[in-house]
Amino acid sequence: MFGERDGTPVAPRRRMWPLYAAGFTTAFGAHGIAANLGQATGDLTSSLLYLGVLLALYDGAEVVLKPLFGTLADRVGARPVLLGGLIGFAAASAAFFVVGDAGWLWLARLGQGAAASAFSPGAGALVARLNPRAGHGRAFGSYGFYKSIGYTLGPLLGGALVWLGGLSLLFAVTAALAVAVTVWAALEVPAVPPLPRRRQTLLDLARQLTDGGFLRPTTALAAATAALAVGVGFLPISGAAAGLGPVATGAAVSVLAACAAVVQPWAGRALDSGRITARTGVTAGALITAAGLAAATLPGLPGVLLGAIGIGVGTGVTTPIGFASLASITPEERMGQTMGAAELGRELGDAGGPLLVGGVAAAAGLAGGYAVLAVVLAAAALVPVHRAAGTAGPAG
Repeated sequence: MFGERDGTPVAPRRRMWPLYAAGFTTAFGAHGIAANLGQATGDLTSSLLYLGVLLALYDGAEVVLKPLFGTLADRVGARPVLLGGLIGFAAASAAFFVVGDAGWLWLARLGQGAAASAFSPGAGALVARLNPRAGHGRAFGSYGFYKSIGYTLGPLLGGALVWLGGLSLLFAVTAALAVAVTVWAALEVPAVPPLPRRRQTLLDLARQLTDGGFLRPTTALAAATAALAVGVGFLPISGAAAGLGPVATGAAVSVLAACAAVVQPWAGRALDSGRITARTGVTAGALITAAGLAAATLPGLPGVLLGAIGIGVGTGVTTPIGFASLASITPEERMGQTMGAAELGRELGDAGGPLLVGGVAAAAGLAGGYAVLAVVLAAAALVPVHRAAGTAGPAG
């Protein structure tokens, strides 16, 4: 069932494809819907904060549940957690299609977020365990590439689907996609048994979560994810203010995701080959992202496009390097816990970014919101990231 590379079990490449598809599914569903929420929230000039709340609901569920599902993946295996999350995502999407009432949109998004809380850390743990540590940069870069394809197609196809049949049609397509990926994963993803674990006390866990090797890449991931969520959720509003229609604004946001998709595999390979270090890569990624947010303050189409390019390239550099840094310091028997805990910080950024920008925008306009987040990203660039050379991890 497995090959061998440098003494490390490696799944055949075909068994990685369902994991890539799982990443695509959560990205397509989450961001395809997020980029089109403005079509269901009424007068956006008086509801920017409400839009921020809708964007944050999905990620708020993940903030609470991802660490729990990550730990569960270590206890029972990552595969059943992955499959359970995919089934839940399909059910939440199908439920909104059946109800067809925009008043229940908040509950559907909450359900999708809860389900994604399971299959995201499950997929991340499997990507790490099915690939050697020396190849984690490339593995997470490939996973991020296909996830970014979901970000790319989500807003674009989501806008077209909403134009054809409203949000209900978009939810129906998302449900069908999740069902298909569930069947594929059940057939192809190998069962990776949980490894024996030393007993971990609350003090051990606290030490792990406050260790610099964990905090630094997690901070970088949180800042990048905050910018990504803001770009997907608010750049369409900037586009609408410039007179662009829903398909055009979806295409503009897709530029962001396309840039991230192209950059992530390159960044992962560069890290593995030693052409860049974790610190250099993440610092550059944060500064590029901040520049993209600053560009988004420009009026009209140039601001939307330059903002999308900067945010996409910057987050594309940061994401695989951050996850590879985390995987390099984590014992395999606690990979799910680390991925889930890291996702907690990441989702705090994903939920906090829209809330921050929405709150500032309600008082000072979207340009002010973008500017404030750009300052936060520039500050995050000063936090160094370490990638361990060996396999020893934090206590636990």
